[in-house]
Amino acid sequence: MTNNNRHSSSFRDPSGFIFVDRGTVKRSISPLYFEQYNALKDSGFFKKLHHAGLLIMHNEISTSDSEIVIEPEQISFFTYPYEWSFDMYKEAALLTLKIQKFALENEFSLKDASAFNVTFHKGRMVFIDTLSFDFYRENKPWRAYKQFISHFFGPLVLARYSGAESLKLMNTFIDGIPIKMLSSLLPYKTKLSPFLYSNIHLLAKYEDKHNEDYKGEFKAARLTKKAQLNIVKGLYDYIKKLSLNATSEWGNYYDKTNYNDDAFDQKATIINGWMSTLNAKVIIDIGGNDGTFVRRIDHQIQEALVCDIDNNAVDANFRYTKQQKDRFMLPFILDVLNPSANIGFNNKERDSFLKRIKSYTPDVTMALAVIHHMTLSGNIPFEMSAQFFASFSKSLIIEFPQRDDSWVQRLLNTKDEFKSHFDFYTIENFETSYSKYFSLVQKIKIENANRVMFMFKAL
Repeated sequence: MTNNNRHSSSFRDPSGFIFVDRGTVKRSISPLYFEQYNALKDSGFFKKLHHAGLLIMHNEISTSDSEIVIEPEQISFFTYPYEWSFDMYKEAALLTLKIQKFALENEFSLKDASAFNVTFHKGRMVFIDTLSFDFYRENKPWRAYKQFISHFFGPLVLARYSGAESLKLMNTFIDGIPIKMLSSLLPYKTKLSPFLYSNIHLLAKYEDKHNEDYKGEFKAARLTKKAQLNIVKGLYDYIKKLSLNATSEWGNYYDKTNYNDDAFDQKATIINGWMSTLNAKVIIDIGGNDGTFVRRIDHQIQEALVCDIDNNAVDANFRYTKQQKDRFMLPFILDVLNPSANIGFNNKERDSFLKRIKSYTPDVTMALAVIHHMTLSGNIPFEMSAQFFASFSKSLIIEFPQRDDSWVQRLLNTKDEFKSHFDFYTIENFETSYSKYFSLVQKIKIENANRVMFMFKAL
C-alpha cells in the first residue's frame, strides 16, 4: 500500500523509500535492510545521533515481516545543495564527516555520502537519510569516499578557486560533479598540493570507465579502520580551513544604503507593525540580504526563510544564525530571476523553488529593495513580477524605490540608448500592475528617502 504513495524522488535505494501518508512524510524500510536497521537501533547508534542533533529524529510506527515504517520529524522547507552558500556547504560537508567518524567508531559506515542527504532544519544542518548506514567491513575501503569527493570536497575546492557560483553545478550534476571535470577546472597549482593531488587529480586519472585494471584494483583495495579515520580527519581539517576571498556588491549592503538611520528605522517600524497586524507566523524574505530586517521584527515569528542571490550576504546571515542560535531563521541562495527548477528523472526528483514555496504557504512575503533590480536589471515587467509574487503570497510587503532614488538612477544609467524604454518605471504603473493580482491594504512613504512601502493582500 505504501509503495503506491512512494515519493517521486525516492527510488534509488533498495533499502527503502519515502512516501507521503495524508500529508505526513514517512519512510518504508524493506527486509533487505532489517538487519542493519535493528543493529543501528539496538546499539543506541540512532539515539546518540538524534540527541547530538546530527540525524533527523524518527519514531517507529509499525513493524511486520515485510516492512518497517518510521515517521521522521517533519521538515517544513527543504533546501538543496545548489541553494546553499559556501559556509552552508562547508557545514554540510563537515556534518557528513562527523557522522562517518562516529559510524566507524561504532562498527558502521556511511554507504551513501550524497549532499542531498543533508538539509537545513531549525537553525542547523541535519542528516536526513536514516538508511545510509551499513556495517563496517574489516579492511574494506569507504564505499562512499568517491561520492563524498564529487558531492562535497571537489565542489568546495572548486568554489575556493572559482567562486561560490560553481556550487550551482550541483543543479546539473545531481549525482555529483564528475571528478575528471573537477580536476580539469582546478588551476594547475592545485596539482602541487599532495592532498589535492591524491584526493582529486589522482582519483580523476582512474575515473575513465575503460580503465578496468584500476577498477579491479580499487575493488580489491585494503584499508584499515585507522586509515579510514585518518582520511576522514584529513578531509575534515582541510575543509574546515577552506575560505573564499571573494567580495560582492551586496555582501555589506546595509553599510552603504542611500537612506539615513531615521529612514532605516522607520522602514523597520513599518514592517514590524504590519507583521503584527497580519499575525504572521511563517514568512519569506525575497532578497533579504543578511536577514537584518527580519531580525528587527518584534512580533514572534516561528520560521523565516531569508534568501538572496549574493553568497556573501547569505554566508553572513548563516554565520549570525549559528552564533545567535536563531533557530527560526533559514538562509539560502535564490536568484529571483532564475529560481531553482524541477530536476532529476522525469523532472521530479528535486522540486522547483516555486513548488516548494507554494506548499510552504508563507503568511507574508517580504520583497524589500528588490523590485527595481527585477525590473531594471532583469527587464521583468511589473505585471510579471506581480504574477510571480501572487503565485505563493497571501500577503506581500514590498518596497518601491521611486525613479529619483539613487540606486534606480544608477541602474537606469546603465541602459544607455535604451533608457527611454524604461519610462514605464513609475509608482503609478507599479500600483496599476500589482492591483491585477493584489488589493492594496496600505502604503507609507519613507521620510527623507525616495522609497514607498506597500502592503498588499492577494486577490
